[in-house]
Amino acid sequence: MDNNTISRDGTSLAYQRAGEGPAVVLVSGAMSTGATVAPLAGLLAKRFTAVCYDRRGRGQSGDTQPYEVAREVEDLAALIDAVGGEASLYGISSGGALVLEAAASGLPVRNVAVYEVPYAVYEGGAKERAEYTRNLTEALGAGRRGDAVELFLRLTGLAEEMIQGARNSPMWSGMEAIAPTLAYDDAVLGDGLVPRARLADIGVPVLSLAGGASPAWMREAARAVADSAPQGTYRVLEGQTHMVDPNVLAPALAEFL
Repeated sequence: MDNNTISRDGTSLAYQRAGEGPAVVLVSGAMSTGATVAPLAGLLAKRFTAVCYDRRGRGQSGDTQPYEVAREVEDLAALIDAVGGEASLYGISSGGALVLEAAASGLPVRNVAVYEVPYAVYEGGAKERAEYTRNLTEALGAGRRGDAVELFLRLTGLAEEMIQGARNSPMWSGMEAIAPTLAYDDAVLGDGLVPRARLADIGVPVLSLAGGASPAWMREAARAVADSAPQGTYRVLEGQTHMVDPNVLAPALAEFL
């Protein structure tokens, strides 16, 4: 990350910007840094000022305690101010929940796009997330970062043999390093259900995207997000999964933004 700005609580935020044109800030999901969305930023930079950053607690950014979702909204406010005072927002997975909350909070955004925010659409899904929250809080409280990462990978549906393979891989230490931020993403998702009343507060256009090859519940959640926002649009990217191809995603975002 080549640039830094300071959030309201004094937290240093590392970010990169590329291209010229209207600003769009890209927000990554759980267990990721700004590098995760950098390939997408490179594609959008042909028409926009594309900004990717390390969310607090990750990469080169700071991590002032105690954590609150409102602090991450303030982080986005600081980034928007740093790139001109107004921007579009894009968030993937739990990063999408953060940009939706930022928009509902009244930040100066032109529009918002999200990809597969993992909200539950049924009570059963909310109960599963509540159990995950309890277990995650216990693991992180006891300093068991590896167990916390395992809990998250299990929640995503990763097979046990793949989880154990990851635990024995060189990337595991990096995953453990940012494991505390799993609690941040969990907090951003609230009780896990689509926050319909909060989404109704968003006064700008919202594009809610899902992959045609993703599980049906993810598409249902994406549709519910679009239906709950007053200016919401739902779109499916055929053949895509949660690991969406930036080359497929970028044209859809550019058209909307």
